[in-house]
Amino acid sequence: MRQDTGPIRSRVAFFGDMSEVRRGRLKVYLGAAPGVGKTYRMLDEARRRARRGVDVVVGVAECHGRPHTEAMLDGLEQLPRTPCTYRGGHFTEFDVTALLARRPDVAVVDELAHTNVPGDGRHRKRWQDVEELLAAGIDVVTAVNIQHLASLNDVVEKITEVPQAETVPDEVVRRADQIELVDLPPEGLRRRMAHGNVYAPEKVDAALANYFRPGNLTALRQLALLWVADRVDEALVAYRSEHRIGGVWETRERVVVALTGGPEGDTLIRRAARIADRAAGGDLLAVHIARSDGLAAGTSHASLARQRRLVEDLGGSYHSVVGDHVASALVEFARAENATQLVLGTSRRRRLERFLTGRGTGETVVALSGDIDVHTVTHERAGRGTLLPSRRRTLSRPRRVAGPVAGLLLPVALTLLLDLDGARAHLDLTSTALLFLLAVVGVACIGGVACAVVASVTASLLLNYWFIPPIGHFTLTDPNAVIAVAVFAVVAATVAAVVDRSLRLSRRAARATAEAETMSSLAGTIVRGGATIPALLERTREAFGAEAAELVETGPAATGSFLTAVDAGPGRQLILHGRELPASERRVLAAFAAHVGAAVERARLAEAAAEVEPVRAADRMRTALLRAVGHDLRTPLAAGWAAVTSLRSADVEFSDGDRAELLATADESMAKLNRLVENLLDMARLEAGAVSLALRATALEEVLPAALDSLPPGGPAVETGDLQQVPPVLADPPLLERVLANLMGNAARHTPQGRKVAVTASALAGRVEIRVVDRGPGIAPDARDRLFEPFQRLGDTDNTTGLGLGLALSRGLTEAMAGTLTPEDTPGGGLTMVLSLPFAPAHRQTAGPA
Repeated sequence: MRQDTGPIRSRVAFFGDMSEVRRGRLKVYLGAAPGVGKTYRMLDEARRRARRGVDVVVGVAECHGRPHTEAMLDGLEQLPRTPCTYRGGHFTEFDVTALLARRPDVAVVDELAHTNVPGDGRHRKRWQDVEELLAAGIDVVTAVNIQHLASLNDVVEKITEVPQAETVPDEVVRRADQIELVDLPPEGLRRRMAHGNVYAPEKVDAALANYFRPGNLTALRQLALLWVADRVDEALVAYRSEHRIGGVWETRERVVVALTGGPEGDTLIRRAARIADRAAGGDLLAVHIARSDGLAAGTSHASLARQRRLVEDLGGSYHSVVGDHVASALVEFARAENATQLVLGTSRRRRLERFLTGRGTGETVVALSGDIDVHTVTHERAGRGTLLPSRRRTLSRPRRVAGPVAGLLLPVALTLLLDLDGARAHLDLTSTALLFLLAVVGVACIGGVACAVVASVTASLLLNYWFIPPIGHFTLTDPNAVIAVAVFAVVAATVAAVVDRSLRLSRRAARATAEAETMSSLAGTIVRGGATIPALLERTREAFGAEAAELVETGPAATGSFLTAVDAGPGRQLILHGRELPASERRVLAAFAAHVGAAVERARLAEAAAEVEPVRAADRMRTALLRAVGHDLRTPLAAGWAAVTSLRSADVEFSDGDRAELLATADESMAKLNRLVENLLDMARLEAGAVSLALRATALEEVLPAALDSLPPGGPAVETGDLQQVPPVLADPPLLERVLANLMGNAARHTPQGRKVAVTASALAGRVEIRVVDRGPGIAPDARDRLFEPFQRLGDTDNTTGLGLGLALSRGLTEAMAGTLTPEDTPGGGLTMVLSLPFAPAHRQTAGPA
């Protein structure tokens, strides 16, 4: 599967200063699992480009001893790796400086998630090297496996039970101009492994039984396919937006469900979710239209919040859009999201309401939907009327037409009705005038002030001509006739003014409600962890129905049609591309811009705080060191000094027994002092990276006896399991002995009299886990993060001796040997320290950095 994402403009972008150098293009070969052949495919493309005359240089290619892959390097220019030294070990790394100086057209850089050996100004991660090459205008072809993407790291660990230490941010891969998926069916990959084309023969059985189980490979394959499919979908949406394509492309089933906050919402959401689930990879999108003209006024926010949680629980996404016309805004949203189906509830209006007010939202959506399928779902509130007061508070187009017509025709129709002989005989002038007055009030409610004035004039003239003697003539000289006309005019104007003011106040209240709903939705996005700058920009674009939202520096002038710009803090502007916003919506946009500006400021402050944190940590370490040294080093020093001073005293004669006891005290104090100083020096070496390791295959029965001998006498017994059943580990024997001695000594100090310290070992997924179990009071869960900090003595630790370096030093030495050290609760009470180390390869000895 290949995804070509460039060159297109992202719908949502964060723009800063643009370099004049053309940025290089990035192509990523994304592997579904190790061994599928991504490096082979990457080198094959390099050879094809070289044959076409392109200047191609292989910066780094990790062939892992696979002959077919190594053969692909023949004929390609390879950049020599640069040697480097770290903690006594010698390594080679990718020389990005030499590649920048060579400046080829295309650079091949393998293992995008690789962590570089520290030192000599190198970037921490290889993907940062790639970013530097791209910024210099060099095209890069690279490769990475799906398990190294940061967003999927924890998912892959749950599936395979193997943690991935090296990761690359998803955004780095997402920005690639091309992403090509390299995939193999699980059985095909397992056959390739069985033939020895992936790992050495001695590793094949263990790999097939653990990481490369068929279920694991199937799950990894699905993760890779879905991740690439999402990226393809993003590119398609951006392409359609840039080229203004409004038609639906049914590349994926996308179901949009319209929510009003009414009680039928839960039914609609579940029905839409079932429709989306019928197609593999279908998407569910729920949308609420917040109308500026009042249609959304009075919506139950509690119901919308509950329905939003239901949508998210069903795997969908919730959206809120501002629109003056519900049906049009709903269809525009569906087209912008390339939706294939739209789910609506049947109208809650009664038959009479539908007859009087005309076509409703559902019928209008059907008329506007075009090639989008519309599902109208019945529910228990259908046809029972709205639960909330009428939300139509402004003059619709039919009422604007009907108002003047009613102002002219309604008085005429009433005159014809009252001119009948029966009616004229039973009604006097007062009753007739009141009926005309009622007609004027009705016209005022329909059409407003102007229509009411027209109706009052028409009614006054008709009343004067047909019902005031002499009938059939205008008698404006009669005082009663003048009073009648004046009363009609005053009443009509008063009623019309009241109606008009009521409508204006309703519009203001409705607008405020719509703004509150929009800001409430934005606040929900922030509370749910979506307060990143791209997320806020996307939320802004979506809420105002724009084509794109950008955050730019104040200096550069943005280009494009229908731009709306508002300030988003010092030196920044928030710009919307698309429709021109009216002044009433700019106020809400300014609030959005304030949130975006605050997010930028928070990001800057977080970065500044991150820079200060190492200084604070060093200060805390220095304070703890001085406190620990002031007490723990002085105690053995004072005891040894007192013993030696007593022995040198000429005033007292000691017996042989007393002299031996004083010498033993001095020896014990100096030994304790020596251990404390050694721990301090070892901790300093670890933090400075100056510990040299000699890793080799080490059996536990080789180091455990020496570790037991180093424990002080008189403590609880240590019970060991059958350690010969586990394979050797890759470790430095003296350091492993010291780690075990520290862990067992710590457990012995906390185990009550009469209980034993247990040491067990087991093998799982290519690693050996050694458990040292004590029966002490244990450690509270909230204190475990500080358990491995230097100079900390927590919980069940003896607070009278030691610097508190034992566990910190043990973890540091363990991690130097590529292991882990974690605490667990002991069933029945106590603490279990779990030491995990990798299997030792057969007949292999390694020297490397900590």
